[in-house]
Amino acid sequence: MSAKFFLDTNIFVYSFDSSEPQKQKKSQALIEAALESHTGSISWQVVQEFLSVATRKFSVPMKPAESQKYLAAVLGPLCAVFPSVVLYDQALRLKEQTGFSFYDSLIVAAAHAAGCDILYSEDLSHGQKIGSLTVQNPFR
Repeated sequence: MSAKFFLDTNIFVYSFDSSEPQKQKKSQALIEAALESHTGSISWQVVQEFLSVATRKFSVPMKPAESQKYLAAVLGPLCAVFPSVVLYDQALRLKEQTGFSFYDSLIVAAAHAAGCDILYSEDLSHGQKIGSLTVQNPFR
C-alpha cells in the first residue's frame, strides 16, 4: 500500500468484533498496514467515535487503562487531522455538494486534509470519487 489512506471508525470497531471474523481480520490488517507503512491516517473524530463505542457498546467494554493503552499505541500515532474552522467549513461544503450527513462529510474533509487518495469505509458507496479521494469498502 503506497497510496495514502484514511480509516473510518468502523474499521477500528470491527478489529475487535470476533462475531465478524472476516471483517475483524481485514480491519486488523488495515490498521497494521497503516501503522507500519506510515501511509494510513485518521482524525480526532475517529478517535472520539471509537473510544465512545469501545467504552460503552462493546460486549465487554474497554476499561480506562486498556483504552489509554490503545490510544497511545494505535489511535494517537495515526491521528493526523484535528478540528479547525477550515475543516468544518469544508465539511459543510461537502454536505451541500454531496448530500452526505455532516459527520460523513467531516470524515471526507479530514481524509482530504490528510492528503489521502483512499477512504476505507463501509458507510459510503464503494468506488465513489469525491475530488481526488476514492471510497473503498474493504469488506466487499
